[in-house]
Amino acid sequence: MVEQAARTGKLSGQVAMITGASSGIGRAIARAFLGEGADLVVVARREERLAELAAEAEALGRACVVVTGDAREEETAIRALQAALERLGRLDILVNNAGMGIYKRLEETSLADYDQMMDTNMRSTFVFTRQVVPALLRRGSGMIINVSSMAGVMGFPGEAVYCATKFAQVGFTQALDRELRPKGIKVGVLCPGGVKTEFAIGTGRTEESVAESGMLEAEDVAAAALLMATQRAGARIMEIRMRPMVEPLAGRDLE
Repeated sequence: MVEQAARTGKLSGQVAMITGASSGIGRAIARAFLGEGADLVVVARREERLAELAAEAEALGRACVVVTGDAREEETAIRALQAALERLGRLDILVNNAGMGIYKRLEETSLADYDQMMDTNMRSTFVFTRQVVPALLRRGSGMIINVSSMAGVMGFPGEAVYCATKFAQVGFTQALDRELRPKGIKVGVLCPGGVKTEFAIGTGRTEESVAESGMLEAEDVAAAALLMATQRAGARIMEIRMRPMVEPLAGRDLE
């Protein structure tokens, strides 16, 4: 029954590329897309995690091409696009999910911190989008989903640089929507609040505190990505903002 659903789902016949797919939101989006029949190209640095996704895809009767590499590097994006076109024959959806955060007061934030966050969050989004857009333009259709944050639509104390990278993703999305929509390509941005993932740990939080928090689940964000990716041809969702029902007052718990 599951295998049949995968062959006849809302994304059946489509190929989606997902960066940062080895854990958290990216992994949840990969599973959600597989469940609706998509074939995948998954990109991350942890090959063993990607191999697990590939095994799940095989069990569903789907294809999943693993591309191991740093999403900040153009060479990784080139290899991923080649894998999609040569091994799966097409590319329909790009999900720019690779990201990281370092939460510090401005005077405690180093230039190295700035470079790492900007490169991981915004540079990777630019690099993969720049490589993929020509392929989508040739098809005259496709979808780009950028995973930003609530920190991309409002500022939070102790997160000035992180917010800057996430605001950049939102602005990038808005501009590309206007640039690419006339060509038949949809572009949207997801802005979730805090999510129970590995990403949330190590920033003054513990694994236990994150697990016990009222943060969103990665599957919540994946469901929003799926909604964005499965609109009819004549409709598009440009932005989704998400917050947990239990909303702490501390800004750091909302991004």
